[in-house]
Amino acid sequence: MISLQTVTKSARTLQRKSLKFTLSMLVLSALSQAFAVDSAMAASAEQADSVYPPWSKGANNPVSEKGLEFTVPQVDNLPDLHGNPIQPGLTIFVGGNYFFAMAPLVAAFEQQHPELKGKIFYETLPPGLLAKQIALGGTITVGNMTWTVHPDVYAAGLKKVKSVIKDGYAVGPEVTYATNTLTIMVPKGNPAHIKSLNDLGKPGVRLVMPNPAWEGVARQIKASLVKAGGPELEKAVYETKVKNGEAILTQIHHRQSPLYLMLGKAQAGVTWKSEAIFQQQVGNPISFVTIPESQNATGIYAAATIKDAPHPKEAREWIDFLHSPAALAIFERYGFKPVQKKAD
Repeated sequence: MISLQTVTKSARTLQRKSLKFTLSMLVLSALSQAFAVDSAMAASAEQADSVYPPWSKGANNPVSEKGLEFTVPQVDNLPDLHGNPIQPGLTIFVGGNYFFAMAPLVAAFEQQHPELKGKIFYETLPPGLLAKQIALGGTITVGNMTWTVHPDVYAAGLKKVKSVIKDGYAVGPEVTYATNTLTIMVPKGNPAHIKSLNDLGKPGVRLVMPNPAWEGVARQIKASLVKAGGPELEKAVYETKVKNGEAILTQIHHRQSPLYLMLGKAQAGVTWKSEAIFQQQVGNPISFVTIPESQNATGIYAAATIKDAPHPKEAREWIDFLHSPAALAIFERYGFKPVQKKAD
């Protein structure tokens, strides 16, 4: 016959085992939840980093041997400097609003000039900043690093290229090769329901706009705003909203405009149409609203050789290439059109 003492002892043993099992399950559950949270946070961080440049994921770097690859999104990425500035065979300063076209353009050019493969360096900062760098002898400082690189070619909007030639830093005549038009860039889904340029002047609509101080496109944007809503609309966008904080002015609009839209800091911004097309091509959550021809503006792209260029022969070859069928086919992928030559 089983004694009461034995039954009690067995019951206590079962209770201890049950408690241990319960605690083990609680620990496993907690660890599982913590792992799930960590995984979700890691995925969220990775997704967040994906909206930061460089969006080309290294494709815009034309060098053959890259050495140590150290790119940290949001911290160390230098997305508008491409290649190796030490003893390049050709250096191009090109206005940044077609930075995305430069990788295939350089690759196609290298096929025609294999002696330059891996030896092309180019910068895609805003044209006004590039002009300042040229005036300062090619010296630039980014963060803690200062270096000097002497450009061979300056490519930007036609008016800016003519200005650099007039100032004596480049040699004319300039060569035109492609055109572009404006669009309203918005986040995917267009949450602010932007339908036209006039909507940009509405109170509460948050904008990101190119800064007239160094962004040549701002001049065309202002002209389009006047066409759509008169001087009042231009003032609302570029003065009233800037003062009340509803409009952010960019320093590098081809980087900041789409980035601020994806981060939710703005709901719309006017850019070149090619930039919106590129963002869609790389899978970023960006869309755009078409501006009618009667309110739009056309940008004409031109290039010229820098005075005393270190590589004048290669500079001429690049400029000739820009209006070749091979180059124009690449430009057309992003919505650019060739310059229409005037009949004699």
